[in-house]
Amino acid sequence: MSRFGKHKKEKIFCIGANKTGTTSLEKALTDLGYKMGDQRVGELLFKEYAHRNFKPIIDFCYTADAFQDAPFSFQHTFIPLDQHFPNAKFILTVRDSESQWYDSLIRFHNQLFKKGEGVPTMEDLKNVPYHYKGFVWEVRNLVFGFQEEDDPYDREVWIRHYRTHNAAVRDYFRNKTNFLEINLSDIQAYQKMCEFLRKDPLYDSFPWENKSYEKA
Repeated sequence: MSRFGKHKKEKIFCIGANKTGTTSLEKALTDLGYKMGDQRVGELLFKEYAHRNFKPIIDFCYTADAFQDAPFSFQHTFIPLDQHFPNAKFILTVRDSESQWYDSLIRFHNQLFKKGEGVPTMEDLKNVPYHYKGFVWEVRNLVFGFQEEDDPYDREVWIRHYRTHNAAVRDYFRNKTNFLEINLSDIQAYQKMCEFLRKDPLYDSFPWENKSYEKA
């Protein structure tokens, strides 16, 4: 089959922000038989995203069936993906409240970047050896617009980002049928997803893959 023809194959894009249950969603999709994209490869496309060069991101989408987290959770990415893959389906995962999401993000990064010793500073983020030293800071700067003098965990900034992204997604898909919004804490969320994907459910509810989410 030609590469041009492949774009007609169904793709699943999970476009909810990090810490909205995306790890559990990945587990559920994998169990349903979807091949998930390599998240670490996707994360390294942040510079292309920052320059609004979506072609490398689209090319990456030919490597698997379903994708989650960066760069798919970044603002605007869902638009070129929807236009390029007309049979794609989009899932927006959300939390009970903006505050719950923010608090979960803080707890997760506290453990991930500071080993439980407090909220990371900008200097901490510059020295995190994830992918390479400076990667986390570059994402903060190029994708989210933080400057060196900014508080990297400013509550108002992060909640505004979460709110703006979700609002933009809802507005874009308001008259489309290839979109589902779910809260994984909803006991019916897994059934709703399976109906949306036209898949037979394998279990009653979402598997909890990230304990920080479950306890939040």
